[in-house]
Amino acid sequence: MNKFKILSVAFFASASALQAQDINEVKKQIDAEQFQKAKTALKSIIKSNPSEGKAFFLLGNIYLNQSVIDSAKITYNEGLKAKDGAHFNNIGLGQIDLENNDVVAAKAKFESAKSQARKKDFDEYIYIANAYMDNSHPDYKAALATLAIAKEKNPTEPHVLLALGDAFYGDKNQNEAFSAYRNAFQADNTLIRAKMQLGVLLKGAKAYQEAVAAYNEVIALSPNYGPVYRELAQTYYYWAANVPGRYEQYIKQALTYYEKYMSLTDYSLVSRMRHADFLILAKDYKALEIEANKMKELDKVNPRIFRYLGYAAFENGNNDAAISSLQDFINNPSNKVISLDYLYLGKAKIKKGTNAEETAVDSALYAEGIAFIKKAVELEPSVADGLGDVGKKFYEKKMFKEASAILEIATSYKESKSFLIDNFYFGNSIYFANAGKPVAERDMVALKKADIAYGNVLEASPETVDAYVSRARTNSLLEDDQAMIKYYQEYIDHVVAKGPEELAKPTVKTKLVEAYNTMGAGYANFDKAKAIENFNKTLAIDPTNKYSLQSLKSLQ
Repeated sequence: MNKFKILSVAFFASASALQAQDINEVKKQIDAEQFQKAKTALKSIIKSNPSEGKAFFLLGNIYLNQSVIDSAKITYNEGLKAKDGAHFNNIGLGQIDLENNDVVAAKAKFESAKSQARKKDFDEYIYIANAYMDNSHPDYKAALATLAIAKEKNPTEPHVLLALGDAFYGDKNQNEAFSAYRNAFQADNTLIRAKMQLGVLLKGAKAYQEAVAAYNEVIALSPNYGPVYRELAQTYYYWAANVPGRYEQYIKQALTYYEKYMSLTDYSLVSRMRHADFLILAKDYKALEIEANKMKELDKVNPRIFRYLGYAAFENGNNDAAISSLQDFINNPSNKVISLDYLYLGKAKIKKGTNAEETAVDSALYAEGIAFIKKAVELEPSVADGLGDVGKKFYEKKMFKEASAILEIATSYKESKSFLIDNFYFGNSIYFANAGKPVAERDMVALKKADIAYGNVLEASPETVDAYVSRARTNSLLEDDQAMIKYYQEYIDHVVAKGPEELAKPTVKTKLVEAYNTMGAGYANFDKAKAIENFNKTLAIDPTNKYSLQSLKSLQ
């Protein structure tokens, strides 16, 4: 009997050790972002030993990471029933509370988890800190405060130092983050992610060449560590965006590294979605369409696939498929619609409503498209950056009304790289849409917007002298003689200040004649002497100018 008891204790001890070994292996898989493999292993552990609460917790974390919140919550609640390590699941449920902005409920669950930790335990503190960091409303100060307690208990624990690095990085304290990551790797040189994060810091500082060198050091140590290739992909993507001359080369490199990352992690639906998100950033829409169709084979009903199909279809010239896919996605109330969904749907509607020659539009489809684009900008103002190019295409076709509708949205985002030129084209499109019309048919509200647009240009760039002429013309259409005279005079002052060489240019002479003649006509309504003075200035440039000669004759 005693022999049986001894054997039983030995058996359970070895089973417990095996279980711990399995959990540690899963944690390595999670760190390596092999989530599908980790999920399979965790489900197997739970099936064979439902008393292992930490297995439920880690599985719930994966679901949460993949935004499958319902499954995460169910898993955590099941984990609370486990015999061992059940308290970890309160941390997962606390993170869901944070996601729902219920900080009080989250803190109560975190305190419950901490109360069951042993004196030297640090895992609970790391996971609580991660919960504060890995949600839609990160609180890095709270994460740092939590980890400070763990560090007091375990000053040299590498995983605590690694988590501190993440918290300092999130809190924008680069120096402390660097020290924490370096110390973590020095304490345990198998902790590859700590080494990788040193490269991430360099990427964040836009030191792309140095970041790549740091990642190559990680690859030399662990060539099959998948996350480093994802970081390389992102680094080359940002590098491409900052060095236009190398864009094609670096984007190609970025995509190659992302494929390598996929091969070392997994090709699950969730991983393919992350890949699709990166392909959108890299603007590789042919590859995006291929990936979207592969995802469709895996899951015909997953709504996000319609998003990717819609984006790819539009970029690849299939507007009908884009509209169909995106409307299916947006019309599903359970989907979280983002600004790009509305933007692509709006652009697809406009494109479908524009004829092949791009000389006419279906007004109803065009109006629908503009409405969706406005929704996109309401959700995320920065998506207006780049819309100016769409507006300018209509402008070049002399479709000024259509151009102004898009350019007005483009100019709503003041941080846009093309803010000034978009304002100039916006003003011009309104001016040309109204030029030549009798007063009763002019859109006075739009012309006032044009005046403001030219004002935006001149405020930022007073030497853009043509904007003074355009603003003067616009105020002439508004029948505001005082403002018209003011802006023509500012144009004259600027070109005169540049000297005789500027005044001798034929284009400048033409605009000076326009300015003096129009100012003369304006002054004729209230100051005869000034009117005569301006018409004489025209004749000094062009002695045979018929308008000035006739105007002077009528004034004398």
